[in-house]
Amino acid sequence: MKSLKSLIWVLILFFCLQALSCAKGGTYSLSLRYQPTKELTSLQQKIGSTVGIAPIQDERTDRLYIGRYTPLRGVLTYFKSSPFPLEKALADSLSNVLSDRGVKIEPVSSWDGKPESLKNLGPDSVLMIEINQLWAEGRGRAFGTDLKVTVHFVMHLGVKKEAKVFTRNVEVEKEVTVSRLTPGRMEQTVNGILSDVFDNFFSNPY
Repeated sequence: MKSLKSLIWVLILFFCLQALSCAKGGTYSLSLRYQPTKELTSLQQKIGSTVGIAPIQDERTDRLYIGRYTPLRGVLTYFKSSPFPLEKALADSLSNVLSDRGVKIEPVSSWDGKPESLKNLGPDSVLMIEINQLWAEGRGRAFGTDLKVTVHFVMHLGVKKEAKVFTRNVEVEKEVTVSRLTPGRMEQTVNGILSDVFDNFFSNPY
């Protein structure tokens, strides 16, 4: 009998917490950053000692948000990137990681993506990224939350010594179930995917 009462109180507490968490709503900022998990030892050998990051192209329909949480009850919660907009968050993060590994970042205001134009640019390589999708969708259910993150980037790397442009189409989708979705957990999940994407790219850029 005591165990039954204890179970009832646990369930009541759980649903109260769910109701409270669902009632907040609003908009949260997620600190997006690429945190390498690999050494990237041959990075300079592949891309050179200077890299230009061309303006990142955000092709998403909704450029304001990068995610949403829909609870069973209550109001929606939306998520934005920090820094904002998303292009700046990715550019800043990539610049910091490359700089920490001895690669000098040189500004490139524009690049047409063609190999013949590389000789007119200063850096050894130029990276241009198209963001076709970056979205985290959380949906509440009776016990827990289903979180699905979808990333679709097209990355163009122009390497001057090779006189070539290497293009990689990256599509990643990850689904997890968590007991309670918090901004911190969503941030961790999205950043984990970004780290996987860029670790794989810089480990073998072409």
